[in-house]
Amino acid sequence: MVLPIVKYGDPVLRKKGPHISKITPELTRLISDMMETMRAAHGVGLAAQQVGHPVQLAIVDVCGITDRPSTLELAGKPADVESFMPVVLINPEITPSGESVTGPEGCLSFPEIYTDIPRPESVMVKAQDASGEVFRFRCGGLLARAVQHEVDHLNGILFIDRMETSKRRELKAELDELQMSTKAALRAKR
Repeated sequence: MVLPIVKYGDPVLRKKGPHISKITPELTRLISDMMETMRAAHGVGLAAQQVGHPVQLAIVDVCGITDRPSTLELAGKPADVESFMPVVLINPEITPSGESVTGPEGCLSFPEIYTDIPRPESVMVKAQDASGEVFRFRCGGLLARAVQHEVDHLNGILFIDRMETSKRRELKAELDELQMSTKAALRAKR
């Protein structure tokens, strides 16, 4: 089922998700619904907070993106990114490495807002998969950027928090309008 995507201004986006201790049928359903939602929205990643569930769960799928390549290492050896996708990240822990690289980012919770964000060029990831099994990988390029973006969501951090001050000032009117619109919609639901 395609779930509604929470927009900027909803307090759930600022909630750090608790650790997931058990793989339940409800969690499995949420993962499936998040996959469907991400694909319907043409996104490359989605955190549970973005669909109103503040827990340590995110999904990423960079298949078919050729203009911003990704790299992947499994057990220290290069691996095929496409065959690894989509990836479910439960309770992810990341260790960024490499130089900081500035690149374009957007977010499904911020429709039509894009800007360049600096992030480390690669990241080591430890997480559990949809079955609860622990796995590790190193990634670079778009995959590293997407993983870092989604892990930020799991900790209540938004990509606008990583924007340069001048860019945030430039986007202030758009951000304020989105936030006010979201808050008005939330009040109307009460």
